[in-house]
Amino acid sequence: MGRFTWRTGAVVVGVAVAVLVGMIALASGTEQKKDPHPTKPPTATKTELEFGAWGSEQEIAAYQTVVDAYNASSKDTRVSVVSWPDADAMRDAIRSGEATPDLYLIPRGDLAETVAEKRNVPLLDLVLEREIPIGDDFSRDAVSAFSVDDDLQCLPYAASPMVIYYNTDLVDFAAMDAEGLPTPRGENTGWNFAEFRAAAEFASRPRRNTRGIYVEPTLRGLAPFVYSGGGQLFDDDGTPTRLALGEDGSTDALRQTLELLRDPRLTLSTAQLEKRSALEWFERGKLAMIAGFRDLTPQLRDTEGLNFDVMPMPSLGSAHTIADLNGLCLAPNGPMRTEAAANVLSYLVSDEALARVAETGYVQPAKLTVAFSEDFLQTGQAPEHSAVFTNVMRSVVLPPLMSQGRELRDLIDPDIETLLTTPDIADLQEALRAIDEKSRSLLDPDYEPSNTPSGPPDGPPEGSDPASPSDPASDDLG
Repeated sequence: MGRFTWRTGAVVVGVAVAVLVGMIALASGTEQKKDPHPTKPPTATKTELEFGAWGSEQEIAAYQTVVDAYNASSKDTRVSVVSWPDADAMRDAIRSGEATPDLYLIPRGDLAETVAEKRNVPLLDLVLEREIPIGDDFSRDAVSAFSVDDDLQCLPYAASPMVIYYNTDLVDFAAMDAEGLPTPRGENTGWNFAEFRAAAEFASRPRRNTRGIYVEPTLRGLAPFVYSGGGQLFDDDGTPTRLALGEDGSTDALRQTLELLRDPRLTLSTAQLEKRSALEWFERGKLAMIAGFRDLTPQLRDTEGLNFDVMPMPSLGSAHTIADLNGLCLAPNGPMRTEAAANVLSYLVSDEALARVAETGYVQPAKLTVAFSEDFLQTGQAPEHSAVFTNVMRSVVLPPLMSQGRELRDLIDPDIETLLTTPDIADLQEALRAIDEKSRSLLDPDYEPSNTPSGPPDGPPEGSDPASPSDPASDDLG
């Protein structure tokens, strides 16, 4: 080691002083350049999502309330509601690309097309990740209704069975019982077809210009009667190729049903329906019974002077009905948006969110915890026996999934209407088989036309009153 000379010491001291001076100057400069108003780090941009829905103004307002509650609690997502007056309008907008909501409601009848066109994201993994209790809080049938290819395609949201609404002033079961007429036993838990017919006859009073019953003259309107009577609507539950109305079980059920629904003394005539809708006649107290779903309830509650309740669809041997089923789907708009939309979906099916929608009276939640709650049952408001809606869900028959549902209605319903409004059908089974054959042109890819007529043949009436349902002598119900 060399000697530490005075020169070496001077160099060391000089370097140390220089470093110290430099540090002081740097610190001073830093203090001078410090921004007294530092900028905040940029805020993360929220993911903007759209929720597509349809319904009445009250329903859309309820959806908006639910979405607002979600937005208030979410730090990374903002949802807006886009709405249409009905499901067909929404589907057409999505089908054309005019609308691209990230999550949206669909009726089950649109599920086959939605899956085939890849307009949805399968949900099972997303639902399990978010611990949505589909196995406990939703019925197995509701989950099966929206499952395809061993996966949950959309989440059950609303499920409303077809029931009979009846005017309690016109259909008085106590008065009927006093007269020895057949009446249902129990608290509106069910009735057979004889009791149903007796109620229609009891309520049809010429002096009061009232009619007993109206059922929509469509395939859907007749479906509960076919199923209840042991028949089938289609030839196959999986891949139908035609209707099965001309099969013996279906024909027998329809023969009994049409004897009642075509009776001009008991139902509305064509002229009456041209003057007002069946629902309007019911609201005016001139029609005793009408088939419908839960969404009729708020409108009937708002009708001054109308007293009404509900019963299950009548049984022709077994208790069966159909239902309006709606599901929540997610659009394939990319992984990040799908994850965000799945979080929104999880909130939309929470008890809290569904309760707000159920309170409107229009929507019957598919989630059992809310469907059996006071938020839906609404004790103290009509109908008195609102539990009918939830109880009869066990008897719902699910039709096959197919993409031609709307086309089938357009093709077949005019012939169904003819069956219900024209009593002069020589051979009902032959007429029904003609309708079955006609449906093959749409449902059967191997269809080859036959010479079978395409509509009900004319001839003497079969099991019906010879008077036409459009007899103008009894058109005015006041």
